[in-house]
This record gives sequence, structure tokens and C-alpha cells, in this order.
Amino acid sequence: MSRTAGAVAVLSSCLGACLIVATVGAQSPAPAAWNAKAAGAYLDARQLWWQSWPNASRDHDTFCVSCHTAVPYAIARSSLRAALHESGSSEAEQKLIANVTKRVRMWKDVEPFYPDQVRGLPKTSESRGAESVMNALILTSRDAESGSLSDDARLALDNMWALQFKTGEQNGAWAWLNFTYQPWESADSPLFGASLAAVAIGTAPGGYSSTPVIQDRVKALREYLHKGAETPNLFNRAMLLWGSSKLGGVLSAAERQASIDALIAKQQGDGGWSTATLAPNYKRQDGSALDMNSDGYATAVIAFVLQQAGLPRSQSNVARGLMWLNQHQDRTDGRWAASSLNKQRDPASDAGKFMSDAATAFAVLALTDTQHGQGSR
Repeated sequence: MSRTAGAVAVLSSCLGACLIVATVGAQSPAPAAWNAKAAGAYLDARQLWWQSWPNASRDHDTFCVSCHTAVPYAIARSSLRAALHESGSSEAEQKLIANVTKRVRMWKDVEPFYPDQVRGLPKTSESRGAESVMNALILTSRDAESGSLSDDARLALDNMWALQFKTGEQNGAWAWLNFTYQPWESADSPLFGASLAAVAIGTAPGGYSSTPVIQDRVKALREYLHKGAETPNLFNRAMLLWGSSKLGGVLSAAERQASIDALIAKQQGDGGWSTATLAPNYKRQDGSALDMNSDGYATAVIAFVLQQAGLPRSQSNVARGLMWLNQHQDRTDGRWAASSLNKQRDPASDAGKFMSDAATAFAVLALTDTQHGQGSR
């Protein structure tokens, strides 16, 4: 079979959602389109499960907001609105926003997700820092749809700024949960958290990032983020690249390109990426072997972040990543699969689906992305 000199990127669509189909040979069949309805159904069902799961329950009839199931859902679910012909947010979205809003308003009264008294020092500080950033990200992402910053989002940002470190090694960042769980809750996760804060600030509508009163704090955040520009943890580097695409002044053009190149270098032969290859220190606590195959989480995150950094969907690496996503959605339940970096888990169990929850949300973001990194630089 003769092969073309290069992959040809062709725009296609499924239920109104954008995707890329790359043809690599005259006889290669076009992959089936990804199913936006199935992805939305999976995400909604998992979010409703999380909200009612006893282990997620917290005081004042609230639930904790997780890095794997809640936060990615909150920033991705609205991307399916047009594809699914929805006029408003889903039930699960409404409940999540109501929960976050309640905790933001009761910030001084609600207990932290993990109090020192029951989880040990310094879990109160870690919980507060992480939650403050995630609350701000969720509410500013919601407000970006309307173009107006709400009082609740502004309060969430105020709560966040109050907990920013003002001295020491983490000056400009926030305390972050460390349960020695990769990639979100470990010793090197403060850079991940600070990157999410940059996304929240840059996403906040109404020119919030230019507000005079916060410029000293933004400067400290930029300086902290810049120190991570060459981190060997490529997952954190991808998050930093995303944050820098929303909040200008973090990376130089050369540093930005170096991060793009480092991520592209990890792309596998099938067009996907493997989460297990993104940091040299990833090792499962139970001694089981990491899954080195391309997976939904790494592929979705990197395909999304590269677009946010300004690469077009037709760029060969992005196109191949999007085609991988297009081909690897589970046709039964609508998710994209990814496995734990921390232990061998039953993929059919609720905990075994945590990585797939995040993978599915970011796959939706990658496949529907039309912003191409809009935001100040």
C-alpha cells in the first residue's frame, strides 16, 4: 500500500463537536467519530456518584472537590453544551456549583477537607490551600461563559489570595495536599496547584488579572511558576504551560517552545502519550508495574495543552493525538481509560475509574477546543 508523504488533517464533526481525522494512507478507513452524548452521560453519572459517595461527604452537608472527578468535570462539561443542544447546565453541574458556592460563602465556618485533628499535620493548611485554588478555578470557569465575574467567584479569589505564601521556598504558591499520590497530591504538586491558580486568574472575566490591587500577588505567582519552567516532571510542565497560556509573563518564547518540544518528544508511535512516562519518579506503591501504553489522560491533557499554547489542530502532533482520542473512547460507557500511577486498581471499580474521570473530561476539552490558547501572554 502506498503511503502519503505526511498525515493529512481533515476537519470532521460529531454532534457538533470538533475533531480531527488524519489519513495516513489511501486505503486507511476514517475512524468512527467520538460520541459526545456518551461522554456527557459518563461524566454526569460519575459526578452525581461522587456527590453522594459517603467518603466524599463533608460537614454542613457539603462534599469535597476532587482533582480527578470534580475539577476536570467543572471546567469541561460546558464544552459539550452546543454538541448536546443543551440550553443550560446539567443537574450534576448545578449541584457542584451550589456546593462550591456554599463552601466559599461559609469559608470561615466549614471544616477543611482533611483536618489536622483526624489526618495529622499539616493537612488543614494543605486542604485550605488546595480547596481555595480549586474553588476559584471552578467559579471563574463558570463565569467565563457569561463574561461577568460574579460576587461568589470574586470571594473565592479573595479566599485564595489570603492563603498565598508570602515568604520561603513556596513564595507565590499555595500549600497543597500531599498523600504521596501522583500526579495531583504529592510533594511536587504545589507547582500543579499554582498552575491551576494561574488558569483561574487568567480565565476570570472582566480583566480581573489586571486589577491593580492584586499585581504584587500575581507577580509573586509568576516568579514561582517561572522557577518550574524546566522541571523534569512533564505533567507539571504541561500544567505550567496551560497556566502560562492564560496568565502572561510566566514563560519566555524560548521557554514556552522548550516545554512544547519536551511534551512532543514523549509522544508514542501510536499518536498518544503515556502518563507513566511523564516524570522520572513515578512508581506504584504496591510494587506493581506501571502501564506504559498510551492512555486517555496523558493524551487528552497534552493534546489540550498544546492547543492552548497556540498549536493549531492541524499541526501533526496535535492531529495525531486527537485522532488517538477519537479512536480510543470506550464505545460502551463513553469514557477514555487511564490507570492509576499509585497502585493496581480494578478498572471497573469506582476508585479504579478516577483517572478515567479526569481523562474523559480533558478528552472533551481537547476535542472541542476552539480557543487555541486565547489569553494574555
